[in-house]
Amino acid sequence: MKIFKMKKVVFILFLALSACSTAQDKTQFSEKALNDVMQTQEGTQLSFSEILSKYKGKTIVVDVWASWCSDCIKGMPLVKELQKKYTKDVVYLFLSLDKNTNAWKKGIKRYHVEGEHYFISSGWKGDFCSSIDLDWIPRYMIVDKTGKIKLFKAIKASDDKLIKALKE
Repeated sequence: MKIFKMKKVVFILFLALSACSTAQDKTQFSEKALNDVMQTQEGTQLSFSEILSKYKGKTIVVDVWASWCSDCIKGMPLVKELQKKYTKDVVYLFLSLDKNTNAWKKGIKRYHVEGEHYFISSGWKGDFCSSIDLDWIPRYMIVDKTGKIKLFKAIKASDDKLIKALKE
């Protein structure tokens, strides 16, 4: 009986680890994520696919953040360091999960966030955030020049995987 339970535990652990590794290995955004609509500071609605196509041929650092998020704000100086160090063909794309567009725009000014800005209209439970398995912000991703996801998940701007992806 104990052997059966042990095999069951090992099997469950295997499934959990497999699920985690495939989530970490995503190289493309889902159709739902690509079709999710985001808003520019001017109020224009664009699909995430349209946003990515604007920056095709460049490396894109995606920063999912909100002005109410203390970890996001603490990470901003590190993001600014990345912006100084890695500039050649790199776009810094800030996707906001603020409660509303006014808070988002005030946060950009208050924290001097420089880059390309979009408001995730569908919020945390929308198609974009669900498809990237968002469970924490800030969330950093790297999209390479061909549009493939090079780094699926980092929660610190100082993450070695993020820096390595930018160097390559």
